[in-house]
Amino acid sequence: MKELWEILKKWVVNKYVLVVLIFAAVMIFVGEQSYRVRLHKARKISELEDQRDAYQRAIDEAKHDLQILQSTDSLEKFAREKYFMHAENEDVYLIKE
Repeated sequence: MKELWEILKKWVVNKYVLVVLIFAAVMIFVGEQSYRVRLHKARKISELEDQRDAYQRAIDEAKHDLQILQSTDSLEKFAREKYFMHAENEDVYLIKE
């Protein structure tokens, strides 16, 4: 056990090893490129990608609705289904499932 302690003491007291250990600790825990900051940025990127995908789905749905609205035959059907519009002499009943 004493031999192991002497070997460790020899390496830890060495100024070059000490400088490398301090440098490694600073790089891992402190600064703009630390592990903690990188992890936070990775999570933020993931959230932003999820938002991008949601917005892309909304854009695709809006494009689909625009195609439907451009044909006059389905314009009335679209207004009835999406906005619950009706003619003056009609009653509309909403049934939720």
